[in-house]
Amino acid sequence: MDILTHRHGAVLAIEFNRPQKKNAFTSDMYVALEAALREGERDDTVRAILFHGQPGVFTAGNDLEDFMKRPPQSMDSPVFRFLEAASEAAKPLVAAVNGPAVGIGTTLLLHCDLVYAGDDARFRLPFASLGLVPEFASSYLLPMVAGYQRAAELLLLGEPFDAQAAYAAGFVTKVVPAAQALDTAREAARKVAALPAKSVRLTKALLKGTHRDAVRNQLQVEAGHFRAMLGEPAAREALSAFLEKRAPDFSKIS
Repeated sequence: MDILTHRHGAVLAIEFNRPQKKNAFTSDMYVALEAALREGERDDTVRAILFHGQPGVFTAGNDLEDFMKRPPQSMDSPVFRFLEAASEAAKPLVAAVNGPAVGIGTTLLLHCDLVYAGDDARFRLPFASLGLVPEFASSYLLPMVAGYQRAAELLLLGEPFDAQAAYAAGFVTKVVPAAQALDTAREAARKVAALPAKSVRLTKALLKGTHRDAVRNQLQVEAGHFRAMLGEPAAREALSAFLEKRAPDFSKIS
């Protein structure tokens, strides 16, 4: 299975398990991710939720071949249902990041409460270079935590950046040696899961509450632009070039 779940006491771990494709997400994986996350939210014995991949890879983002075959058509699409579930999660979300964390592999972290990155982690927000726009309310959350100029650099240029740059941008809690990322995140999840559950949930709600409506609104605004941009020539050229393993040619595209 491409999405696995494991229980470690009061911690539910959700593992991205498609290493042969660098854990690139398909539509079916989004269905499984949403189901696992919502089940963790419903289960009173779960007090923290941990996202992780395997050693050397978090996720390469969307599987573009699957994405082109089954593009999201509405807010009821699997990807948007998962985005909604993660952005509104009441329980603490923890992430352990190793290797590539591309696209949603980076924007997901903006919704996590604790993020531990191995020093091998490499992040990228390639939306503009694909002829698309940011998603997961990242156009709101990233400027808020990183400042406008740094967020603009990361979102407009779409160039890769390392774990220390992610830490400086404010969405990584701590950078640790690569081999320690998962254990460090598990221990943090265990610690938060051992605290009084109601206090933890209310503290998270207070931290997120000021921005909840803005995040929800930005998710919808971004989604509308994202769906529209998928039909634009630039996005079609960028996605085709990626699949054909060539450089995109935007010279005649506005």
